[in-house]
Amino acid sequence: MFIATVIEEKILSAFSPLHLDVINESNNHNVPPGSESHFKVTIVSNKFEGERLIKRHRAINSLLAEELAGKIHALALHTYTEKEWHDYYADNTPLSPNCLGGSK
Repeated sequence: MFIATVIEEKILSAFSPLHLDVINESNNHNVPPGSESHFKVTIVSNKFEGERLIKRHRAINSLLAEELAGKIHALALHTYTEKEWHDYYADNTPLSPNCLGGSK
């Protein structure tokens, strides 16, 4: 199973998102073709209501602990409540920062 699919399934069951994008950004980095090591996740969930950003990220990192321990090198998280999403971004998903690591 693709890692992106695992990420999607776990987040869908745990957070019941109103919006979810899981994007494999590995091709933007110095990794072999077909790699699944760098991901950007944008999630809009009412379960984030009243939660600080760090707690949202920790919840997702905990959910994906197994994948982060071995297969995922980088995980860019963009976590929003429905109101935040509509107020700040709507359909303009933020860009991930450039990778500074790897074998360069």
